[in-house]
Amino acid sequence: MTESLSFSEKKPIRWGVIGCGGVTEVKSVPAYQMTTGFEVAMVMRRDGKKAQDYALRHAVPNWTTNAKEVIENPDIDAIYIATPPDSHLHYALQVAQMGKVCCIEKPMAPNYKESLAIHKAFEERKLPLFIAYYRRSLPRFNKVKEWLEEKQIGEVRHIHWQKTKPPNDMDLNGIYNWRTDKSIAPGGYFDDLASHGLDLFTYLLGDIQKASGIALNQQGLYGAFDSVSGSWVHKNGVTGTGSWNFGTYHREDKVEILGSKGKISFAVLDEAPLVLENESGKQVLEVKNPKHIQEFHVANIKSHLLGKSIHPSLGESGLHTSWVMDKILGTS
Repeated sequence: MTESLSFSEKKPIRWGVIGCGGVTEVKSVPAYQMTTGFEVAMVMRRDGKKAQDYALRHAVPNWTTNAKEVIENPDIDAIYIATPPDSHLHYALQVAQMGKVCCIEKPMAPNYKESLAIHKAFEERKLPLFIAYYRRSLPRFNKVKEWLEEKQIGEVRHIHWQKTKPPNDMDLNGIYNWRTDKSIAPGGYFDDLASHGLDLFTYLLGDIQKASGIALNQQGLYGAFDSVSGSWVHKNGVTGTGSWNFGTYHREDKVEILGSKGKISFAVLDEAPLVLENESGKQVLEVKNPKHIQEFHVANIKSHLLGKSIHPSLGESGLHTSWVMDKILGTS
């Protein structure tokens, strides 16, 4: 895609933020603020008091309760959409209509159909679209990618991920949580958490050509699915399986990539060590994440907008992840 906008180092890129929930407190917005040449100039939240409080605490000069005031503001160059996924399409189409850069929190949308509509809107207008699958930019996972490219475990044969956790207090007490509202996140915690891993696996091993799965609600604590299992095949022939259960007695997050000459183990969501086992022995490597975990993701957005590199998480790859998730959930 040839993008229609151009930016330079001489003028700051001014960002507006739609949604000021928990993800923006430490993970994302401070990363935008610490990136040289970026400014967070305006934030929006439906609750005026919370919007004003957020702006004061984060030293953002302007706030509003109306998303259009951010999107249509001529002094805003780019929009970061950090709302729950059911509103991503609504806001993204407005941003595309205004001809602005956009970054959307993951998952891209609740389903492939809405993700495709978003992708098409930006593609048709040749506008930069980024999806906040920031693990593609983290040094720890790029180290895994490096090991794979160096064939440290020979030819890759299979990848498996097991992610489990017990129900939390909100689940057990029936307290509303948009992450388990099937109208917003049909897959429940699968949508929120598994999306990170499935997107990462395509980054590490290439696109997936076939996927299927079983999705159930075993506990009856909320409307969304709480138990999902899936299998897939990457275009290069590597097979994959995953198990995600949010009603077990323990928490686990373990990925194993099996090769013809070794194995790589790591966690997607937890900060566990990277482990490489091959004929040379066993290597255990600690690679810490930055305090503001989207730091490298945001730095890569800047590099992309300045024409210095291609961002690893664009609309096309986010769309592919949405397709894979729909296939595993059986919703498409």
